[in-house]
Amino acid sequence: MTGFTSFMDAALDQARAAAAAGEVPVGAVIVRDGQIIARARNRMRELTDPTAHAEMLAIRAACQVLGSERLTGCDLWVTLEPCPACAGAIAAARIARLYFAAYDAKSGGVAQGPRVFDHPQAHHSPEVYGGIAEAEAATLLKEFFAARR
Repeated sequence: MTGFTSFMDAALDQARAAAAAGEVPVGAVIVRDGQIIARARNRMRELTDPTAHAEMLAIRAACQVLGSERLTGCDLWVTLEPCPACAGAIAAARIARLYFAAYDAKSGGVAQGPRVFDHPQAHHSPEVYGGIAEAEAATLLKEFFAARR
């Protein structure tokens, strides 16, 4: 039996890069067979694209790497609970496991709000693990928004 390896530090590195670029500090990585195959951060302002969430960009990059629209056997690590749109993309991509850090009471779509994966029409429901490195991710977000108010 092999030990569990967390990839949340890599996602947090992406979140810090997002904050440094003036984006909401959310980062994501996609892992397959213990290796990171895609990294992304929020880039909505940079790309003038409301869908340029870290999860969406990581999914797109991983699909390119694998040459498939399905990410079967892949894990997504993200620093904030995915919104409903990202949860829909996660289901469509057939991601096996979702690990997220901070819960999002305002815009979350997995453990909060619409709970996309619990909906009877969800195409796929990954295993979900929330609260990993929650304090660190939440602090990044709070400090980012406090600096803008």
